[in-house]
Amino acid sequence: MKEGVFHVEHSAEREDSVGKIVAVANQKGGVGKTTTAVNLSACVAALGKKVLIVDLDPQGNSTTGYGISKRSVEMGTYEVLIGEAPARDAIRKTNYRADVLPSNTRLAGAGLELIDLPGRESRLRKGLAPIQQDYDYIFIDCPPSLDLLTLNGLCACDSVLIPIQCEYYALEGLSELISTLKTVRRKYNSYLDIEGVVFTMYAGRYNLTLQVVEQVQKYFGDKVYQTTIPRTIRISEAPSYGQPINYYEPKGKGSEAYMDLAIEFVKRNRPRDPQPHRRRNRPAKTEASAKTPQKE
Repeated sequence: MKEGVFHVEHSAEREDSVGKIVAVANQKGGVGKTTTAVNLSACVAALGKKVLIVDLDPQGNSTTGYGISKRSVEMGTYEVLIGEAPARDAIRKTNYRADVLPSNTRLAGAGLELIDLPGRESRLRKGLAPIQQDYDYIFIDCPPSLDLLTLNGLCACDSVLIPIQCEYYALEGLSELISTLKTVRRKYNSYLDIEGVVFTMYAGRYNLTLQVVEQVQKYFGDKVYQTTIPRTIRISEAPSYGQPINYYEPKGKGSEAYMDLAIEFVKRNRPRDPQPHRRRNRPAKTEASAKTPQKE
């Protein structure tokens, strides 16, 4: 990635026993953040991975997107954050292979309640720690704001996936998000990395779209996903039926796009690829070891 926004020391091997936590975040609303969190998690689960999606948004759209009524949620993200319930007891099974840590209406007031709690920025990280080994990937759907809930998501995750709508205002919001990520990495989560950037509501026939893509690629380089998500009616309809797009319209353009994104995501996270590894005081590589060819 250009301009040295993030640099994370990588280990030679990934610990397969611990699932990777990916926050889906963008403080600008209407960019397809929750849509991407729901559909990407469902498609990754369809590839045979063990997946959990954490609904950290008080609107609860990831919860309803998986067919779970918010009124039926007695234990959810709120209870985990304030310590009233362990995450394992709050997780709900679904018909779509992925598990959900759902949101309920009480989450809206969590931002204020967390202020007076000890370790307020790391409550979610501590809550997810006991169940992290149960999954390959844990996706966190963050709120469309830079509040204490989002801070918990960024402190809990290993990397951030950023959905971007191809319009001018999206670039302004992106610069604010990057500034926030730098601050979080410096103060709270030194292992925070950018998972990637994915373009949503993509329409290649517009000049503005191509200009935005060019600017983002110039800054993020190979962090930009090759897969783009088109604007389709079916993707917009699926949440009202409580189904991820790969179940609502399995052979549609939207489903194919999110499945391609899931395949690209999993390929980028193959165990043989270097991954962020939380280990301190690692010995520096010697010149000899650096020249040793790696076996495929």
